[in-house]
Amino acid sequence: MPDLSLPRSPVAANLLLTQGKPQAGQIFVMERVPHHDGQETVLELLNRPEGFFAFRPTAGDDVLLVSKVQTVSLSVDRQAPIADPARLSAARMLGVELVLTGGSELRGWASAELPEHHARLLDYLNESRDPFFAVWTHAATYYVNRAYVLYARPLS
Repeated sequence: MPDLSLPRSPVAANLLLTQGKPQAGQIFVMERVPHHDGQETVLELLNRPEGFFAFRPTAGDDVLLVSKVQTVSLSVDRQAPIADPARLSAARMLGVELVLTGGSELRGWASAELPEHHARLLDYLNESRDPFFAVWTHAATYYVNRAYVLYARPLS
C-alpha cells in the first residue's frame, strides 16, 4: 500500500507536560499547508483540532504521541511567532509575565495583531479560543496552553 502521509519537517523543541521534567526533542510540522506559503508553524500544529502530536525525545529513538491537553508549553529556539515581515512590523509588542500551573514563570513579549484601541494584554489573551498562544523571549518562542496559565501580568 502506498504511503499517503504528508511530508513533515523536524523542529527542535522543549516540551513541558503537566507531570514530569521538561524534555528536549523534536516535533514534526507539515512541509506545506493549504492556507499560506511555506511550512506549518508550531502554533498551527498545536492549534489543529487533533488531540495528539508526535514528539521524539532526544534521549531515545521512540516517538511519543503527546496529548495536547496535557501539554503546558512547547518552546523552540529563536523562531519568530509571526513569520510574515509585514504582519510582524504591524504587530504591537506586549510585555507579559505568566505564572503557570506548577509555579513556572515566563517573561517575554506577545505580538498582538489587534486594533489599536483593543490591544491590551487582556485583549490578546482573550482574542482567540485556540488553546495555545505564543510568548517569545530573546532565546526562544514559547507556545503556552492557556488552560495552565494561573495568571498573567502586563510588563511595561
